[in-house]
Amino acid sequence: MIVLGRLRNIAAYRGFIAGSVKREFQSKYRNSILGALWTVLNPLAMIVVYTVIFSQVMRNRLPGAGSAYAYSIYLCAGVLTWNLFTEIATKGQSVFIDNAGLIKKLNFPRLCLPIIVVLNALLNFGIIFGLFTLFLLVSGNFPGWPFLALVPLLALQVLLAIGLGMVLGVLNVFFRDVGQFFNISLQFWFWFTPVVYPVTALPENVRPLLLWNPMAPVIMGYQDILVKQTLPHWGSLLPAAVLAILLCLLGMHLFRKRAGEMVDEL
Repeated sequence: MIVLGRLRNIAAYRGFIAGSVKREFQSKYRNSILGALWTVLNPLAMIVVYTVIFSQVMRNRLPGAGSAYAYSIYLCAGVLTWNLFTEIATKGQSVFIDNAGLIKKLNFPRLCLPIIVVLNALLNFGIIFGLFTLFLLVSGNFPGWPFLALVPLLALQVLLAIGLGMVLGVLNVFFRDVGQFFNISLQFWFWFTPVVYPVTALPENVRPLLLWNPMAPVIMGYQDILVKQTLPHWGSLLPAAVLAILLCLLGMHLFRKRAGEMVDEL
C-alpha cells in the first residue's frame, strides 16, 4: 500500500517530471546556433570515428568474427551502454545535492528526482542508440529478432544503475567523500568490464573474477545480441537482477528513513 501511494503521488507530478526533462534537454543547447541538431551530430561523429578507426584503419577484428565491422559493433555495444549506466549512477549519486535548492523551496515527491535522472539518460541514450541501430541496418549487421531481447536487458541495467545511484545519493548527502570515491571507482570498474576487450583477452585465472562484476554479464549480453546476433545467457544475468532489486529496495529504505535529515544536511 505504501508503494502504491508513492506511485500515485509521483503520477500526480508527471507534468513536473516531463517539464524537468524538457528543460534539461533544452538547456544543453541553449544559445547554440545548431541547437538540438547537436544531439544527432555528436553521437553520429562518435559512431563514425569508431567505425573508421577500428574497422578500416586499425583493421581490428574479434576472434572468430567474420564481419569487417565486428569490433566496431562490439565497441559501440559496450561503450554506449556503459555510458548509460555511468550517467544514471553518477547523476543519481549527486541528484539530491544538485537539487538542494529545489528540495528546500518546493513541496513535491523527492523520488521524482531519480525518475528525472533516468528519463534524461534514456532520452540521450535513445538518440545515440537509434543512430547506431540505423548503422546496423545500413551495414547489414542488424541482429534480427534477438534485437527484442535488448528491452529486458536495458530494464535490468537501468534498475541496477538507479538502485546504486539512490543508495549512493542518500549516503552522499551525509558523507560527501562517497561521490568522490565512486567517481574514482568507476574508472577501475570500466577496465574490469569487457567493454573494449573480449573476455578471451584476459588470463584464464582472472576470468572467474568477472563473476563479482554485475555489469560484466550485462555488457556481454548486449554484445551477444549485437555482435553474435544471439540471445544473451539469461542465467548469467540472474545475480545482477537480484542485486538490482536489492539495491532499489535499499535505496528506497534509506531514502524513507533519512528524508527528513537530508533536508537539514542540504
